[in-house]
Amino acid sequence: MDMAREPLFFKIPVLSVIIITDNTAEFLVAPKYSHAVYMCEVERHHPEVFQNQNKESFPSLENPLPAVVGVTYELCAGIVDKPGLSLEEIACEEILEECGYRVSTADLRRITSYRSGVGVTGSRQTLFYAEVNDQMRSSGGGGQPEEGELIEVVEIPLGESMKFAYDETFPKTMGVIFSFMWFHNNIAPKLPKK
Repeated sequence: MDMAREPLFFKIPVLSVIIITDNTAEFLVAPKYSHAVYMCEVERHHPEVFQNQNKESFPSLENPLPAVVGVTYELCAGIVDKPGLSLEEIACEEILEECGYRVSTADLRRITSYRSGVGVTGSRQTLFYAEVNDQMRSSGGGGQPEEGELIEVVEIPLGESMKFAYDETFPKTMGVIFSFMWFHNNIAPKLPKK
C-alpha cells in the first residue's frame, strides 16, 4: 500500500475514557449512532438490498429499520485530530463534550494503548481512566449536535456492569467489555466494601 496515498482516517489515532462516578458508583457510557452498524443490520434484515446493486443507484427500503438499530454503547471517545493538544487534553475535552464533566489532565490515568478496527483502519487507541463527581459537572454533555452527535449518557451500576458486558441484547464495543474487566481487576478490589 502506498502510505503517501493512504486515506486520512487510517492515520488518525483515537482515544477512549473509562469514567466512574465516585458518588454513585456507576460507569458512564455514551450510546452513539453508527452508520456502519446500521448498514450491517440492514444487510442482516434485508440482504436483497445488497444483491445486484450498482454504484450508481442504491434501492430504498420500503420498510426501513429504525435508527436505534445503529446505536451501540461506547466509552466516551474521540478522534485525536487537534494538533498541539496532548492525548490527555483531548480526552478532557471529550469528557466535557460528551458527558458534561470538567476533568483536568491530572485527574486522568493512562491505562494502555492498543489497536482497534484492525480489519479496517488499524487505528491506535489509547485508553484512560477518570473518576468524576457532582462538583465536576458543568453541563449536560450530549456531544456536538453540529457534528451529528446526539449522546445521552447512560449510567451502568458497578454491580451490574459485568452482566451488562456479556448481555448480547445491548450492542457495545469491545472497549466497553475490556474496560469493565480492567476496572474489576484493578480498581474494584481496592474499593471499600459496603
